[in-house]
Amino acid sequence: MANKRDYYEVLGVSKTATADEIKSAYRKLAMKYHPDRNPGDKAAEEKFKEAAEAYDVLHDAEKRQRYDQFGHQAFEGGAGGYGPGGMNMDDIFSMFGDLFGGRGGRGGFSGFGDFFGGGQGRPDPNAPERGDDMTFRLDIDFDEAIFGSERTLELTLPAQCEECHGTGAAPGSKRVACKTCGGRGVIMGGGGFLRIQQTCPHCGGEGTVIEKPCRKCRGSGHTERPQKIEIKIPAGVDDGSRLRLAGKGAGGLRGGPNGDLYVLLSVRKSEIFVRDGLELGVDIPVSPFVAALGGTVEVPTPEGAAQLKIPPGTPNGKLFRLRGKGVPSLRGGPAGDLTARIVVEVPANLDRRQRERFEELQRTLGAGNFPAAQALAQRAKTFFAHKEKLRK
Repeated sequence: MANKRDYYEVLGVSKTATADEIKSAYRKLAMKYHPDRNPGDKAAEEKFKEAAEAYDVLHDAEKRQRYDQFGHQAFEGGAGGYGPGGMNMDDIFSMFGDLFGGRGGRGGFSGFGDFFGGGQGRPDPNAPERGDDMTFRLDIDFDEAIFGSERTLELTLPAQCEECHGTGAAPGSKRVACKTCGGRGVIMGGGGFLRIQQTCPHCGGEGTVIEKPCRKCRGSGHTERPQKIEIKIPAGVDDGSRLRLAGKGAGGLRGGPNGDLYVLLSVRKSEIFVRDGLELGVDIPVSPFVAALGGTVEVPTPEGAAQLKIPPGTPNGKLFRLRGKGVPSLRGGPAGDLTARIVVEVPANLDRRQRERFEELQRTLGAGNFPAAQALAQRAKTFFAHKEKLRK
């Protein structure tokens, strides 16, 4: 007994350690020094046994109290199972398996898969199964997005096989236990200590396979079937909007309900408008004369042409907001606005007479007729003067 290390020291915990701390410490040491993980390593096997001995005492409240009071002497003569002929390796492996929720055993413990999340129940492979959700991309014109429309989709979707009713089995056939996994739905991979539970690749985890597949669907339970589906596109949808058609997706299996069909909308760009949510923007070209003298121009809106009065001296790029002339709201709220941007268009393709008149007009105009240019020239003059002052 004199050569035995202190049990708290063996597990690397303090004397005030909780039961959970003791369990966690032992778990780490047991996994580190397990003989299956260290084949032929006698030193590791001794540390494995030493850790098991310490854990067996300290995780038991009564044994721990006796050990705290009398030390190793409390178990002399085999009273605690550690004297000559006491705890053997099979006892240790059994305790190791119990710690991890398995059945223990000398050849590696079978509870390892459960410890990593295995062992959960599988769904009944014969129960009704809901069909998959399907997604279809639909291109629509800009005006369809603004005003809404109705479309007929012609799709080919998986439907429940009419011959086997979605079971995948030929009439008179049935499902039988998978020979690969023995009906468990899982197989064990790896070897020695590190054994990992995996889904059976043959039955897909169901534990059963079809004895004789249906000739029409080849065991899938589905057949491809062309369908025509009517959809209504509401006014105000945008690029990337998604419409859900409940029960229009893939057919279920074994009498299960259909999945849903999601229609993803892709809106073509407009040649007139630029859209930002419910807001629309449009450029309105005007002649220099309208910009200078004022006038009335037509502005295209989703509802038709609107009349916009341009005041005299309107600069290029001036914005005018038309309330409620934008995109209708999907939620029933007010429509967005439309912003008209004035773009002064320079006359092109002038003939000789027109050019002469422009030159005549130019001679009558002075700097005061172009206040923006005059203001920029003044600011530039001030900037350069300040620059020369800094150089001096």
